Amino acid sequence: MFLQLHISERSGRGVPKITKVYGREAYDFRENSIVVTIPFSRTEANVGDKVVNNVGDKVVNNVGDKKLNASQQKIVDAMRDDPNVTHEKLMAIVGIGKTAIQNNISYLRKNGIIERVGSNKNGYWKVLL
Repeated sequence: MFLQLHISERSGRGVPKITKVYGREAYDFRENSIVVTIPFSRTEANVGDKVVNNVGDKVVNNVGDKKLNASQQKIVDAMRDDPNVTHEKLMAIVGIGKTAIQNNISYLRKNGIIERVGSNKNGYWKVLL
């Protein structure tokens, strides 16, 4: 069905990839079907003495005298982990669109939290705070 809708590939790479990451336990073979269970982990953030682990909760972190929302904090963390991170990777990590990524990066740059060192193609992100 997915092949006919052109939303699946024919090469068969998905099964080995799923097995490699989640193990054989991800598959449940039934009489008329195969069920694949892929667990999604939720991120947790410490806010004072409270742990917030619900997706969509607004978490505001202070960096110096600047306030960052959850998306901006994820962008800063991703740039600390990988200074060469691209907009596309940030979109996948944060789970927001390209325009939102650009707006958040613009805010972070304007407030002196991050800077771009070098060119767009060969440069890297530097977290200042």
